Amino acid sequence: MGQSGRSRHQKRARAQAQQRNLEAYAAQPHSFVFARGRAGRGVRQLSLDLRRVMEPLTATRLQIRKKNSLKDCVAVAGPLGVTHFLILSKTETNIYFKLMRLPGGPTLTFRVNKYTLTRDVVSSLRRHRMHEQQFTHPPLLVLNSFGPLGMHVKLMATMFQNLFPSINVHKVNLNTIKRCLLINFNPDSQDLDFRHYSIKVVPVGASRGMKKLLQEKFPNMSRLQDISELLATGAGLSESEAEPDGEHNITELPQAIAGRGNMRAQQSAVRLTEIGPRMTLQLIKIQEGVGEGNVLFHSYVHKTEEELQAILAAKEEKLRLKAQRQDQQAQNVQRKQEQREAHRKKSLAGMKRARAEADGDSDAEDPGAPPEAERAGQQEEEDEAEYFRQAVGEEPDEDMFPKAQRRRSTRPPSKKQRRPDRGRDHRPPKAKGRPWGTQAKLGPRGAVQNYGRGRAPPPKRVA
Repeated sequence: MGQSGRSRHQKRARAQAQQRNLEAYAAQPHSFVFARGRAGRGVRQLSLDLRRVMEPLTATRLQIRKKNSLKDCVAVAGPLGVTHFLILSKTETNIYFKLMRLPGGPTLTFRVNKYTLTRDVVSSLRRHRMHEQQFTHPPLLVLNSFGPLGMHVKLMATMFQNLFPSINVHKVNLNTIKRCLLINFNPDSQDLDFRHYSIKVVPVGASRGMKKLLQEKFPNMSRLQDISELLATGAGLSESEAEPDGEHNITELPQAIAGRGNMRAQQSAVRLTEIGPRMTLQLIKIQEGVGEGNVLFHSYVHKTEEELQAILAAKEEKLRLKAQRQDQQAQNVQRKQEQREAHRKKSLAGMKRARAEADGDSDAEDPGAPPEAERAGQQEEEDEAEYFRQAVGEEPDEDMFPKAQRRRSTRPPSKKQRRPDRGRDHRPPKAKGRPWGTQAKLGPRGAVQNYGRGRAPPPKRVA
C-alpha cells in the first residue's frame, strides 16, 4: 500500500506558512478594551460594544477585577503583544475615554459628550446588516477633516491610524473589508464623531426584478404569467426594496467581490449601514507615558514658560531622589549579601572544626578560646553547678559541668540523698552459710535446687 497523508515537502511548506502567519499576526497591533472604577451598566455595555468594534485584534473575553491596577494590566500586556489600551471611566459629572500607547505612551484623554449603544442603533434601523462573518477581519479606518490644524490633531490621527493594521491598496483583498470605522473631526467645535458601519456591495444597472433574482431568496412569482413581467416592471416588489444609488457611491470594481453580480470591471454601488456604537468625543489632554507624565497639550489649562520650567525642575528633582533611593537600596542589598556570605563561611569553618574534634584528628590545630572567654565560661558553669546543688540537693556529676570546681559537702547526706559510687559494685549482703550468687532450697523430694542470680523460683503448687 502507498503512503497516506502529506509528503515531506507539503508538511514543510505548511509549517513555513503557519510560521509566517504567526509572525504577521504578532506584528499587527492588539488592544485591551475595558472599563475601570464604578462605571455603571451603560458605560460597561459601551466598553463591550467598543470591544466588538476592535475585533478580531482584541481580547474578546477580557475580565478586569476591581483589585487589578493599571500596572497589572501593563505587566500582562507585554508578553501578550498588546500595543493599545482603550479605557472607559465615569465620574460624577462626565464619562472619559482614554487611548494609551504601550509601552511608552502617549496617553490621550477624551470626554464622551454623547454616546449610543449598539442595540439602540440597530433597533432604530428598518433593516440592519450585522453577522458574525463581518468581525473576522478588522474594520477599514476612514479619517475625515484631520488637516494641518496643530500638532495635537496630527497626534490624534496617528494614534487612531496605529490602532489598526496598515493596508496596501495594491494587494488588499476586497472580500476582507466588511466594516468601516469613520472618525470625523470638526474644526469648529473640536469634536470627534465616532461611527461604525457595515459595508455592502451591490451591482448597478439592473432593474429591480433582476436584482431580486440575483438575491439568495427567490421572489414569489405565483401571480405572474411570465418571468418577463418581473424583469420588465418589477411587479410585486415594494418601493422600499429599490434603494437610490448615485455617483456618490457607484464605482468600478478592481476585482471580483463575493456576491451575486459583483464582477471585475463592472459598476457596483457601495452601501453603508450603521451598526453602532456611536460616540461624540472631545480631546481634553495629551500626556507622556502610560497614564502619568508631562502634559503635552491641554484644552483648558495653558501654562506659561516659567511654570513649565518649574514643573520640569520639580520632576527632575523627584527623579533624582528616586535614583538616590534606588542606589541606597542596592547598597543595602549588597551589604546584606556580604554579611550572609561571611556568616556562611564562618559556620562552615566551625562545623569542620567540630567534625575534626569528634573524629580525634590530631593534625587539626585548634587555637582555642581566649583566656577571658575561658574564664567567663568557667564562671558560668560554676553558677549552673551551684544552681543544680540548690535545686537538687546533691553534687552534680563530674562530666556534667567539667569546668566547674567540685565542692565537697560539709554535712552527711541523708538516706534519700545517698548514692552509691559509680566505681563500686554494690551487691546485697550474703546469706550466712551459703555461697554468693546461689540460694539453696530443698525441693519436694529433698533435692537441693540452686537458682542462679536473676532467676525467679518456680511457682508454688497449690494443693
